[in-house]
Amino acid sequence: MSHIKKPAVTSAPVHELIGERWSPRAFAATPVAREAVVSILEAGRWAASTNNSQPWRWVVTTSEDPAAHAAAFECFAPGNQRWAKTAPVYIFALARKTFEANGNPNGHSWHDTGAAGAQMVLQAGALGLVVHTAGGIDRDKIRQTYDVPEGYDICCAFAVGYQGDPDSLIEELAERERAPRARKPLEELVVGAGFGTAASVLK
Repeated sequence: MSHIKKPAVTSAPVHELIGERWSPRAFAATPVAREAVVSILEAGRWAASTNNSQPWRWVVTTSEDPAAHAAAFECFAPGNQRWAKTAPVYIFALARKTFEANGNPNGHSWHDTGAAGAQMVLQAGALGLVVHTAGGIDRDKIRQTYDVPEGYDICCAFAVGYQGDPDSLIEELAERERAPRARKPLEELVVGAGFGTAASVLK
């Protein structure tokens, strides 16, 4: 089996879990141990959040329960079903819209849920697993399938598993799988005294 490594070409040193993280589409059908799945969720549990509100909720299925996993698969958009079909773990991330303490709107819920997701991705990497985050999902179907209350936004999905052979993908996706990674330079991302000004920290 041919696995692809895509270490980031960084402008400053970063931890190897960050530098080696990317989003494969080829997944092996190998099941993921329950202990590993729980470890990933525990990593997300300990993420920082506004007022410790912990707005995230996760719907999780694994290939160990074929019927439930098949129902979750149907919640992916058709374009993502092309590659997600062999991933042995699916996680749907939800974000509570309001603070539980007072019912006020929580404008940070997506940010905090994303922060938890980032920790989950890194924990998966530490366990030798890969993750592909997908925004292409059928949110109405997820809400109906899992009785998600209106008070929660449906953010994204994570496909989790062991990296598979890119040759298992259709040609278009296999080419994208092998394509080099790219990011905008820091100079485009870091703002100084105002937009359009250089940040002194980068000089």
